Amino acid sequence: MRAALLQMTSSDVPEENLATASAMMREAKAEGADFAFLPEVMNCLSTSRSRQNEVLRLEEEDATLPALSALCAELGMWALIGSLGLKTHDPDGRFANRSFVISDKGEIVARYDKIHMFDVDVTPEETYRESDGYRPGDKAVVAETPFGAIGMTICYDVRFGALHRRLAKAGAQILTVPAAFSHVTGAAHWETLLRARAIETGCFVIAPAQTGTHATTRGQARRTHGHSMVVAPWGEVLADAGTEAGVTIVDVDLSLVQKARRQVPALQHDREFDGP
Repeated sequence: MRAALLQMTSSDVPEENLATASAMMREAKAEGADFAFLPEVMNCLSTSRSRQNEVLRLEEEDATLPALSALCAELGMWALIGSLGLKTHDPDGRFANRSFVISDKGEIVARYDKIHMFDVDVTPEETYRESDGYRPGDKAVVAETPFGAIGMTICYDVRFGALHRRLAKAGAQILTVPAAFSHVTGAAHWETLLRARAIETGCFVIAPAQTGTHATTRGQARRTHGHSMVVAPWGEVLADAGTEAGVTIVDVDLSLVQKARRQVPALQHDREFDGP
C-alpha cells in the first residue's frame, strides 16, 4: 500500500478545509497513493462552542463527507477521514468526533466515534475539556480493506494501550491515530506513544496530524504539534512529516506485521492474574 499522510492546518471554516483536503488528495493520487489519511477534526478546528454550533452539521447534512466520498470515487483512492466534528441527535447537544473509512468507490466502510475525551490541564494556560462539547463513543471498530484490517482510534485514544491491543487481537494490522495533538504534550509524548502502540501490537501505526497555529473567527487560536508519522511493527519511524502542512508518501509492506509477530508473539502471551 502506498499511503499518503495529509498534514493540515485546519481553520474553523469547513469550506476552506474541504478545499485544502481535496487539493492534497489530488496531489497524493498524482504521487501514486492508494490510501489517503487525513487528520482529526479536519473540517473545523475551533476552541469556540458557539462557532462549532454555527458551522457543524448532522452527518446526514454535512457537506464535507459526501464531497470527499465523491472525490475518492473519482480518484479511485481509499481514504481515512481522520475525523469530522458533527452534530448529533443527543439531547445534551454534544457533538461527535467521528472517523470514517471511505472506499475507492466512495462508500463509507466504517465509522468510529472517539472513545477517550481529552479532559486535561496541561499547563495553567492550556486546559481542555473535550467532554464538555463532545460525547464519547463506546465501540471499538476494525475496518476491513483490501490493504489490511484497520483498527480505528483518534488522538487521545493513543494513551490507552488496552484499546489498541484489543483492536490487534480482533485482527487489525494497521492502527490509525489521526490527531490534533497539543504542541506541549506532542513534544513530550507523541512519538513515544506511537512507537509503543506499534511495538506492543505488532501493527503499523499511521498517524496523520494537524499542525501549526490554527486561524479562528472566534475564540483563541490553537497550536498543534504536527509530525504526522508512520511507525513500522518493529517500532521504526518510517516517516515524520515535521511541522509544515503537506503530503507525505510512505510505502507500507504489510508482510512486516507477520514478521514482527513471529519474532515476538506477545499477543498470544496474555495471562490472567490476581492483584489490585
